[in-house]
Amino acid sequence: MGYILKNGETISFRPYEEEDFPYIHQLNMQEQWNNLVEKKEDTMQAWSKSNVKFVACINNQIIGYIRGITDEHITLYVCELLITKKYQGFGIGTSLLRYVHQHYPKTRIDLLASKTSVTYYENIKFRSFFGFRKTFREW
Repeated sequence: MGYILKNGETISFRPYEEEDFPYIHQLNMQEQWNNLVEKKEDTMQAWSKSNVKFVACINNQIIGYIRGITDEHITLYVCELLITKKYQGFGIGTSLLRYVHQHYPKTRIDLLASKTSVTYYENIKFRSFFGFRKTFREW
């Protein structure tokens, strides 16, 4: 599936492949998502276990991704959505969310937002809700 950006470049979305992980890791490093970077092996395992995983490419170069989990009927949980800074603001993240949601149209999308991304999700009409988090070590 291809989309033409305002600058004339064509972006395509495709399923994630195992060989893509070094590029995913590089994007995480650029974005300073340190938890994912420091836990590289765990992050790689998370990608292998996830059932929602797509990359966004321009000229066969990965410029973004989405990873999530779904039961295919009620919930599609987005774990990460990342577009490299150079291509933020072109609507790629929104198109990628819509592209994934088209694969699972019965679901609702749930996700957590950071302080820096909350405005983005509000602008594309996501409703806020409250959640909780606890790691195993916190028991």
